[in-house]
Amino acid sequence: MPGPRRARSASSRFPSASATATQLRARGGRGGPLLRVGRWPGETHAAARRGGGAGAGGGGGRRARAARVGGGVSARSVTGIVLAGGMGRRMGGVDKGLVQLAGRPMVEHVLTRLRPQVDDVLINANQNLDRYAAFGVPVVADAIGGFAGPLAGLHAGMTAAHRDLVVTVPCDSPFLPDDLVARLLAGLVAGDAQLAVARTFDQPHPVFALVRRALLPHLTAFLEGGGRKIDAWYATLPAVEVAFDDEADAFRNINTSDELAAASQR
Repeated sequence: MPGPRRARSASSRFPSASATATQLRARGGRGGPLLRVGRWPGETHAAARRGGGAGAGGGGGRRARAARVGGGVSARSVTGIVLAGGMGRRMGGVDKGLVQLAGRPMVEHVLTRLRPQVDDVLINANQNLDRYAAFGVPVVADAIGGFAGPLAGLHAGMTAAHRDLVVTVPCDSPFLPDDLVARLLAGLVAGDAQLAVARTFDQPHPVFALVRRALLPHLTAFLEGGGRKIDAWYATLPAVEVAFDDEADAFRNINTSDELAAASQR
């Protein structure tokens, strides 16, 4: 296996990142894609292989969920949070999670992919709560008014969750990876971090994140201090980014009617 090599620095979306990352080619699975693990802010980046043999088909995910996370946390202790609390401005103000894609609401596609990867799921929504509840999962609204963004949704979900870890996904990304949680977990463990964020090439995806629920008081204080930007909160924490370069299309989100039409052709 070739030795580690330097990677580009983290994206400016995480402005506090100053260290460079190393890359290590993972053995096996999908032709050996690179998995990169980085730290914010200003800490040395770590390199790690994809843990637990995670790969397509869910077997790797089951093995990863049977692993142990740092601090004695069982990897089975994961609550999924589907973020559906936005206003859908770029789609004309519609509730995007309920928009039909291939004959089903987008949120249903997301739930189908996320449920096998976690112990339980809840939806964060600020409108149409009864319609979301019809999917058979708890629905929680933001404690902060005014559609305050994904951090407010994460806060609501972490408050309602009882697991040691939570993973967030947006309601408008119906093609999310089947091994998302397993690979984020591998990065979290390898980096001894507080949260793990998905990344494709040079693009981080902050709303695809695995977060330790013990961070709830820290997040509460950040929000009470007026903080709203998700990347600004991440920059205050030991965080890792995990590369999904081999599944870049899985993170495509649907913001416009044209994007919805294109996704319907898949």
